[in-house]
Amino acid sequence: MSETASTMEEGTGEEVELHREDLEDTPTPSVPCPPLKTTVCHVPTVENLTGPLQTSAKTSTQLESLLEDLGLQQHYKDKLSLSRILQIDEKTMSDEPAKSNSDLPFYFLKKLMMVNVTARNVKCTSVNESTCDATSEKTELDFDNLFDSLHSGDMLNPLDIITALFLCSDGFVQQEMALKMSMCQFSVPLLLPNCDTKQCTLMLWALRDIVKKYRPQSLSESKGFIEDRIVVSKLPMISFVRLGDCSLSKSEILNKLLSNSQQYHDTFIHRNMECGDSPKKISNGLAEITWYLPCGNKNMDVFSEPVAVANLRGDIASFETQFSFLCLTSAAVFVFFDNLDSQCELLTNQNHKAQIFLVGNHQSNRSSIDALKKVANQLGLTNSNILVKTKQMNDADFVKKMRNTVRDVVENSKTKTGIEQMASIAHELGILVDEDSEDCQTAKENADAITAEIKDILKYKEDELPLQGQIWKDLTCLEKEEFRLRNVGSKNIEMYKSDLQKEKTKLRETQNSYDMSKAMTCFIKAISNPGIERCYFLKWMRMNLDNLSREKLSVLREQYKKKYNSKNKEEIKDIDRKLSNSSLGTEHFFREMGQIYEASVSLPETDPSRQQLQHLPKLCAQLLLDGFPLELVDGDASNIPLRWVSDVLSQLNDMVSPKSKILVVTVLGVQSTGKSTLLNTMFGVQFAVSSGRCTRGAFMLLIRINEDVKKVLNCDFMMIIDTEGLKSPELAQLDNSHEHDNELATLVVGLSDITIINIAMENSTEMKDILQIVVHAFLRMKEVGKKPKCQFVHQNVSDVSAHEKNLRDRKLLLQQLNEMTQAAAKMEKKEENKSFTDVMDYSPDTGNWYIPGLWNGNPPMAPVNAGYSEAVYELKKNIIHILGSCESSSNNMFEFTEWITSLWTAVKHENFIFSFRNSLVADAYMRLCTEFNKWEWEFKKEMYTWVINAETRISNFGTVAVKSEISDMEEFLTKLKSEACTVLSKLETKLLENLEQYFKQTEGHVYLVERYKEEFANSAKNLRREVERSVLNQLKAAADIRQGMTEIDQIKENHTKQLEWRVHRLIDECRKKKFEMTDEELDEEFNKMWNKTLNELSCPKQKPSDVITSVTYHLRENLRHKGSHYCQLLSQKKLQDCGKEPFKCTAEGFYKWAKHKVSKILNIEDHVMASQKLADSIINACTEFVTEKMQRKNNYHDTYIQEILHMIDNKLQNSQNVKIETEFEVSLKQHICGDAARQFQKMHEDFIHLNDPYRCLNQNKDKYCADFKDVFHGQDQCQKKADEFTKRCLKPAVKDFVNRSLGPDIIGEMQTRFEFSTRISFQYSLLLDLLSKNDFKEYLSYINSYEDYVKKWILNKILEHFSKKTTFKCEDKHLKSSINSINDAINKAKITKTGNLKTFVEHICQELGDKLVISQDALGAFMILNNADLEQFAKWLTKCVKDMEQTVRERFKETNIQMKLTTLPVKPQNELFTKLIGCGQQCPFCKSSCDAGGQQHKEHFTSLHRPKGLGRVMWDSTDKLVVDICSSSMCSDARFCCSATNGEWHPYKDYRTIFKDWHIPPDVSLQASDYWKYVLATFNKEFAKEYNAQPADIPDTWKSITHQQARESLKKSFNMK
Repeated sequence: MSETASTMEEGTGEEVELHREDLEDTPTPSVPCPPLKTTVCHVPTVENLTGPLQTSAKTSTQLESLLEDLGLQQHYKDKLSLSRILQIDEKTMSDEPAKSNSDLPFYFLKKLMMVNVTARNVKCTSVNESTCDATSEKTELDFDNLFDSLHSGDMLNPLDIITALFLCSDGFVQQEMALKMSMCQFSVPLLLPNCDTKQCTLMLWALRDIVKKYRPQSLSESKGFIEDRIVVSKLPMISFVRLGDCSLSKSEILNKLLSNSQQYHDTFIHRNMECGDSPKKISNGLAEITWYLPCGNKNMDVFSEPVAVANLRGDIASFETQFSFLCLTSAAVFVFFDNLDSQCELLTNQNHKAQIFLVGNHQSNRSSIDALKKVANQLGLTNSNILVKTKQMNDADFVKKMRNTVRDVVENSKTKTGIEQMASIAHELGILVDEDSEDCQTAKENADAITAEIKDILKYKEDELPLQGQIWKDLTCLEKEEFRLRNVGSKNIEMYKSDLQKEKTKLRETQNSYDMSKAMTCFIKAISNPGIERCYFLKWMRMNLDNLSREKLSVLREQYKKKYNSKNKEEIKDIDRKLSNSSLGTEHFFREMGQIYEASVSLPETDPSRQQLQHLPKLCAQLLLDGFPLELVDGDASNIPLRWVSDVLSQLNDMVSPKSKILVVTVLGVQSTGKSTLLNTMFGVQFAVSSGRCTRGAFMLLIRINEDVKKVLNCDFMMIIDTEGLKSPELAQLDNSHEHDNELATLVVGLSDITIINIAMENSTEMKDILQIVVHAFLRMKEVGKKPKCQFVHQNVSDVSAHEKNLRDRKLLLQQLNEMTQAAAKMEKKEENKSFTDVMDYSPDTGNWYIPGLWNGNPPMAPVNAGYSEAVYELKKNIIHILGSCESSSNNMFEFTEWITSLWTAVKHENFIFSFRNSLVADAYMRLCTEFNKWEWEFKKEMYTWVINAETRISNFGTVAVKSEISDMEEFLTKLKSEACTVLSKLETKLLENLEQYFKQTEGHVYLVERYKEEFANSAKNLRREVERSVLNQLKAAADIRQGMTEIDQIKENHTKQLEWRVHRLIDECRKKKFEMTDEELDEEFNKMWNKTLNELSCPKQKPSDVITSVTYHLRENLRHKGSHYCQLLSQKKLQDCGKEPFKCTAEGFYKWAKHKVSKILNIEDHVMASQKLADSIINACTEFVTEKMQRKNNYHDTYIQEILHMIDNKLQNSQNVKIETEFEVSLKQHICGDAARQFQKMHEDFIHLNDPYRCLNQNKDKYCADFKDVFHGQDQCQKKADEFTKRCLKPAVKDFVNRSLGPDIIGEMQTRFEFSTRISFQYSLLLDLLSKNDFKEYLSYINSYEDYVKKWILNKILEHFSKKTTFKCEDKHLKSSINSINDAINKAKITKTGNLKTFVEHICQELGDKLVISQDALGAFMILNNADLEQFAKWLTKCVKDMEQTVRERFKETNIQMKLTTLPVKPQNELFTKLIGCGQQCPFCKSSCDAGGQQHKEHFTSLHRPKGLGRVMWDSTDKLVVDICSSSMCSDARFCCSATNGEWHPYKDYRTIFKDWHIPPDVSLQASDYWKYVLATFNKEFAKEYNAQPADIPDTWKSITHQQARESLKKSFNMK
């Protein structure tokens, strides 16, 4: 490096600057002090003052221009905040080097916040690379260019960037920067200059957060250490300054001075560093400080005692104030110089406290030596005070000499000043102090007022923070006991739970009885202050409390050391306990705040105490938004104050809404493995990592996501959760420590989108324990629908080949993970999970990260390892990449709160998986059910429409209305069946595609219900199978009935033709008579002809089929495959004798008889009674089916009885509570089929009678007679025939068409209503309606005749809905459609020039053949004796159709909905019942119905269980109704006995071994069953009387449940907002 270059770094930089500073930096103190009188070397004259004034104008823009260049100009006034610099943006994740100067500050900050020691290596690539590229391109020698390329004037000096950032940052960013710089072993600003104002500032606040640990020589033997805040530590300070130009690099010498031979580090920036030789623009006058701290090892320590080292940038001639400050605060000042000629007065005029040492480079110039002598004499210096680097002396020797000198000063120094004490000297010299701001001072006073009172931490906690002590711990125990019921013993469960609730209420009352302590009053008042003051206050509080804890811990550690080998174990245990409880931080004050708030919430809403505290959650929410960590899990009580946390997050949601989406990153691992440090490094945050303050519980902290990254991550904030270490020694002594670890791991894994697992490969036992806990948590999450990602982090692995070398270790890790998965799966009874990859998407190669050790060398002088920062940075990028490519959608604050609540509630239970209930999962499930129901209805509706059309085509087959060219019915039926299968396949595919697409969306948390996807797909396939079976049966029945009608139709047609011929002959005969015939005479002639014709017509009488024989055959076929015993039983009784008496189940055998008699007396539902109930339900369903078929007045078909048998089989198969015995099944089927056969026989005979050709002819006799007379008289029949065709043929067809289409319309309309949208909403609405009626008989009917009640309720809802809003709109739509079709058909028939009226009408019928079923009898009767004119007929027909439309429309308006429902072929109430009753299963214990959506669900569940007494269960000994609720029993050690257990007692906890397909989780909250508790408490006596029992012993807490609370509990249980 050339001499010129050196001068530029340590010298003036720019000549103008030197002279200007020399003239203008003369201090003007507010108070006189000796040094200041001597600082003025000369008084400038007016002439030489003009220069500096001009340059001053130039300098004032120098700061501005530099800030503008760095892109910081707006932050000079609007200071950079922590939330701004910590937010995640594109630059955070980009590896692109700085391209312009404006990138440099944020490039520096990004690296500094991740404690990267390369942070100061900042330069723009554009300048550098262009020079480099240009050089590499030229191959010839070019000396000019060679030397020019060495110029680095375009680069910015790192010191300028650091100075600029400190000038543009608020106090908290300055503090954070200083802390991180100190960790990197960078020097930090002590005096910060501002070249615009000529002021400098003592950075006391900025340095206040730096805590250092070291071991002086005196403690090396005892292995003790000193830990203290560096600003209060009284250490000797050695300052290094420069006078004039200096060829020695002061900073580089200093770095060598402070580094031992094994560990060189660039503490100070110097000219030989990257960009260190660039001219300084604003950083001259900057005084930096660092500390040398010994580790207690003589061989390694450079100095055996701690020492502060200050370094002033620039020439002291220009910065006399700073120089004076250093002289007054230092033990020694080392002045580096080259030439003392003109500047000697500056040194000699100072009244120094410090020793002065002159450090020079050997100069041959004689005048320099003379000046040195002169100064030395004036200052009274000895040889030891002058250090000269001679030509013969290399750097190492010179540094050694200087080190010895410094060591002497340090060891003999009496001047020891803490930075805090330097503030008074700064004030005397007119130097600003950053802590002097009003906000900071007020905050300090407020914090000191609180912490000054703390003498004994334990006693202080008891007195000032009483609510979080034993009371809170007792509340925690009660809460967990409420869920786990471990100590219930033989007590009644609900009574026991009620007692627990009373105890909780008492504890809350105790909490409310405390007045708010003075400390808490001050604390809440202080954090209620606006913005910056609040932040200062919390920082002061944190630092004050850390100081107190540190002192207390240090004393306790000493006691522990002394007693360590003592035999008195109790003493050691006591010290252990004190060590654990001596921690006091701001989190304890916030915890108290939370308890004050939670206790207040238990008060009535109108209570003034409660109202005064309503603002507390908002205060905390604001702090969370400002970047302060908030305690999520109280580590001492191992509990979450759920109401407090929920309300804080709710307020936060309100503050940021709609930008409230968050992604969560958490860390888990063994205690003291650097989890908090890892997060702090990764995100630049401030989780507590101070000595002795291991994280307890879990803390959450928010980081903003910048707009440019929001698109990638689809969230607005990232929430970081730091947790206490698993397997912590403090908790290891407790019995439930493993439980505590499991709870914590389950919670944080459940909350996280990605979990970082910190593990140490070297400790295999510990690692196994951690893996077991973690795997357990992941397995639980998989089972409840959450899919968090995980990254395993292996710390202290530094080899570059670590990834390759650890291949074996990764394989071992996976093997252990698999073992743990199998073990966890066995414990959780989810043994289908065989390997870790079954639980989550994990790859050993991409899921493991190797991170080197944190320190590069031996602390306390070791900087952070650059490899550590870089590895953590890579991990951070990977985490953000994983989160960006995550399929699941991010939660908003509200949803995150829901997860906390549901996870923690489930965690409190022993069996997490079976007790987990989450409203977001419930929401997602409900949305899925709603959507699936819509698709299912679309499927069914399309099939209804298709079937209506197909049946129409079948009905018209073989008539003039048919368009088909197929003449064979079998062939036509095959074609229709093929069509049906094609349509069904298309609809099934569409339904499955909808389902597939639904699960591809990222919104709506669909991933939470992924496990139900297969169930719904199976339901879709099952729907297709069921509909296909039903449709094919309908087609076959319709085709067979139509085929049966073909012969009759042929006879009718022949009769009609014969009659027409006879009538025409009669007309001719009458006309031949010479006289005019009267109407009476014509009637007489017609009657003679009619009677004669009827006698002559041949028509075999139709014989009715024997339906009973047919039904018997199908019943036998149904039972044949079940074995001979069934057939024998069937033969014992004739079918025609069955079903005449009401069906009764009988108890077989004496034992059964005796047992049944007893249970009937006690009114307890046993097997016989359960069977009777089932039989009644099946009989009712089959009776309805038969009635519906009878109403259609169609012919009987065998598919009807097949449908009935299919229905019975389905219901018997789905009956889980009744063991189906052979006798029962046979007798039930005989009963139903016997009754149905008789009904169908009658229906068949009625149909034959109705279609008897003679009867049909006689029906039309009057019409034929009238037509005969019209033709005879030659009257115009156009109008009459048009009217007849309309009324007799078209009108019935239109009404039938509208009728057939109306049913599906009513169903569709009702399904738009909330209560009919899903099973869950239906149940909720039903129960809400019951509550609003609050009628005992209604409840009794609902509980004991559930299906009947539901059917009536659905029907009433349809009637209610359509009494307010008529069906007319639907009817009118179909009426218009059919009238339009008729008009189109008439117009088409007109266009087709047909010869006669008959062909014209046939054309019309053919056009309408696909839509309307025109009665062949009516058409046949219309066709004969028709002499109408075609054109006139067409004209009149159009008018008649118009009139008919109006008549039918009026008729529809007049008919009420009840009448309409009776005539509909598709009964809406039955369809809705089938859909909403679901699978029809009921809880085996309390008989609540299953709420699961889709017919093919694998598990049944109900949203709300009820006390068993409501289902007739009573205690054997007292006959009192039982108040136990099965959802509570599942958590207890109680047992049950029923027919399914064969009379054996079985533990409720293992109910799944008996009822495998039922999922009965504990209630979603302790208030969830309040609905049914309220019902039983209200109607206790009525139920007891009805059930012949004694009233239940109602727990006290049940009696206080109000109607409104019952309503709220219903909403909560069904997750209704």
